[in-house]
Amino acid sequence: MSKRIVVDPVTRIEGHLRVEAEIKDGKIVDAFSSGTMVRGMEIILKGRDPRDAWAFTERVCGVCTTVHALASVRSVENALDIVIPPNAELIRNLMFCAQYMQDHVVHFYHLHALDWVDVVSALSADPAKTSQLAQSISKWPKSSPGYFSDLKKRLTKFVEGGQLGIFANGYWGHKAYKLPAEVNLIGVAHYLEALEWQKEIVKIHTIFGGKNPHPNYLVGGVPCSLNINENNAINSERLAYVAELLKGAVQFIEQVYIPDLMAIAPFYLDWGGIGGGLTNYLSYGDLPTNGYADVDNFKFPRGIIMGRDLSKVVPVDATDPEQIQECIAHSYYTYDGSPDPKHPWDGQTNLNYTGPKPPYDYLNTDQQYSWLKTPRWKGNAMEVGPLSRMLVGYASGREEYKEVVHWALKTLNVPVDALFSTLGRTAARGLETKLIAGWSMEFFNSLLANIKNGDDRTFTKDRWDPSTWPANAKGVGLTEAPRGALAHWIVIKDKLIDNYQLVVPSTWNASPRDGKGQRSAYEESLIGTPIADPENPLEILRTIHSFDPCIACAVHLYDEKGSYVHQIQTF
Repeated sequence: MSKRIVVDPVTRIEGHLRVEAEIKDGKIVDAFSSGTMVRGMEIILKGRDPRDAWAFTERVCGVCTTVHALASVRSVENALDIVIPPNAELIRNLMFCAQYMQDHVVHFYHLHALDWVDVVSALSADPAKTSQLAQSISKWPKSSPGYFSDLKKRLTKFVEGGQLGIFANGYWGHKAYKLPAEVNLIGVAHYLEALEWQKEIVKIHTIFGGKNPHPNYLVGGVPCSLNINENNAINSERLAYVAELLKGAVQFIEQVYIPDLMAIAPFYLDWGGIGGGLTNYLSYGDLPTNGYADVDNFKFPRGIIMGRDLSKVVPVDATDPEQIQECIAHSYYTYDGSPDPKHPWDGQTNLNYTGPKPPYDYLNTDQQYSWLKTPRWKGNAMEVGPLSRMLVGYASGREEYKEVVHWALKTLNVPVDALFSTLGRTAARGLETKLIAGWSMEFFNSLLANIKNGDDRTFTKDRWDPSTWPANAKGVGLTEAPRGALAHWIVIKDKLIDNYQLVVPSTWNASPRDGKGQRSAYEESLIGTPIADPENPLEILRTIHSFDPCIACAVHLYDEKGSYVHQIQTF
């Protein structure tokens, strides 16, 4: 007899996600992913000035902020054939890298590590042994016995006081936790340190973009000027501060994040065979090094892996109406005319809620059950995100990708197939962060070289005047959000937005089934996952969190009859 459990919401910081899973003989045999909130951003944008779209789309998310603005300005630049100056591209790259480093570290420590690290277990750790272990894996200076002893005392006071503060209401003591107490104590220490570090790196956004979390962008370049001697420009003092922040990021990632990742992973190698899900991976690529038109020289290469075949990278063309399409077979939308899947340039956002009225026990999964549309590439479901980017880079033969992947596989003594898993997805994010930290220094040095050579251009006025625009134009802005492939499609008519469609990473990964019944990434990844305790489905969180979805503050659990069981806090 199967048993259905409901995890709702499973979200990150904003947005809402519901997962329903059928469990039989201790494993998940079916799963359904439902987006339970509608944005309607496409409706809001219609009729507005295309140059203002970035300011609206950036507010789609309080986490993936800069990348939505980036995709938006690129869509307009693509439609109007605008080429930005090299310095603007470098500054956009630096803001992109800062976003990634902050986001990936926050995800690992504050939104995913505690699926593997048992905070309460840390109370039994020996500070001296913890210090010895920490110093054996890293040169990070905060690793003395006294440091860990003080931290343990702080945790003990929390527990004795009847509360764990930010660590309250977890799955502590769950039998799926495997780490020794000393590793758990290291994890807790770095959780707290990462909270402090992450607020520093995003200062790069305030330097180049004026503020965070929603920095300013500009069609045609970036909204800042370069003048090393001018107080109101990006001067030598501000550039020196950026260099300091980047060097600090490199140190934290190499001496804290990566060592912790590799210290935790050996205890969960069985997860190298769990949560693989789909076999197809998509990356739009990003981080241009020779102008955005030169796709071959992106740091993140563009392409597709089909059937986990790492011997070949399949090209992708987002402008081809036969490649990227959105299906609404199980989504709360209607299409005028034919209900067939549509390319985003022809996309429609007609809201049509047909689901059950709350409160309800289960979704009507035979019908429409999500506010997410279902994107497909040539009819195929695709996974997007760090794993996809690392696989495309690896399969493309890029030496820096091969170096970090081979190092990780050798260190953990696992085969390449272990990449296709929950563990692989989590490791890929860390390896990607290591690469980005190095690239950020490259981009910064290139910017300094341009300034020294007398090039201080950060904006082009070409096509800024609407009188120079064609009567009709359309464009697409492609990028890679930390969570995966992101694209904004725009149609401009009579100088105003006539249609605007966003296909975001969670649309690819978290969407419902398509018209053929094919599952998307979240749903497929849960199939076969072992569940030790259906009333405390930590394993579901491990796999879904490995994608880094949007997670809210609580998970509600129901039994197979839909009766309320209890509520726990998630991170």
